[in-house]
Amino acid sequence: MWDAVSQAYTDFAQVYDIFMDETPYGEWCDFLAGLIGKYGVSRPAQGRKDLGESPKGRDSREALLASERDLVLDLGCGTGTLTELMAGRGYDMIGVDSSEEMLRLAMEKRDKEGHDTLYLLQDMRRLELYSTVGTVISVCDSLNYLLEEEELAETFRRVNNYLYPGGIFLFDFNTVYKYAQVIGDATIAENREDCSFIWENYYHPREQINEYDLTVFVREGDGRFRRFQETHYQRGYTLEQIKSLLERAGLRFLNAWDGDTRGEVTGESQRIYCMAGECGKGR
Repeated sequence: MWDAVSQAYTDFAQVYDIFMDETPYGEWCDFLAGLIGKYGVSRPAQGRKDLGESPKGRDSREALLASERDLVLDLGCGTGTLTELMAGRGYDMIGVDSSEEMLRLAMEKRDKEGHDTLYLLQDMRRLELYSTVGTVISVCDSLNYLLEEEELAETFRRVNNYLYPGGIFLFDFNTVYKYAQVIGDATIAENREDCSFIWENYYHPREQINEYDLTVFVREGDGRFRRFQETHYQRGYTLEQIKSLLERAGLRFLNAWDGDTRGEVTGESQRIYCMAGECGKGR
């Protein structure tokens, strides 16, 4: 009925970072890096035991496997802010997004920072990589753009397929509670010097889908404001749904945290972080 993934973030990409300037990307980076260090197999450059060893002193197959193990994929990377923060921590990063405009901005950040991040224009439902990766991350509502359970299950299957043995999948999602009880049918507006937006929410309870209509005004070079509109759709999920879909995809559910407190998930959790593990291929 709705295909939110392919239609989102066209004109809005140019002002996305402006309106997301209070997003705690640094805190997210700390949290994710901490989980990878505690539970994962990927290591940043400064933490690798084989760092500085001569290639002649290593088995070529071992070196290849290590290079895959230490790759971290940011699924739904957007403009690459978190991706580049993780690269700055020494992780070998790959960023995947379905918006060409968002990736253009991500690559500008990569070039400015001098990192070697690989960015790929792909739909996460049809993810294709050249190797396995030790870790997959996906935050900031990316998975909520998948509106059908089978789409989410297929994405999970592909994540499991490309995870290195023992690898982990770290992701977040907005809950049904958040859309139905907190932001559903609310209007949010923000005014900046060079751009403004009106964000109108409409919640569809039967489908658990939140529709939001964005009207954005951007100051052009001649001082006049250009107006554009985009409509986005996101679906809320419950933790029980997520656990079931992970199992269908062959992944092992490992843990979940409330997105605000980092503590136990409750019925009023608005955002939930999850950790799942690779669990074999070919299911």
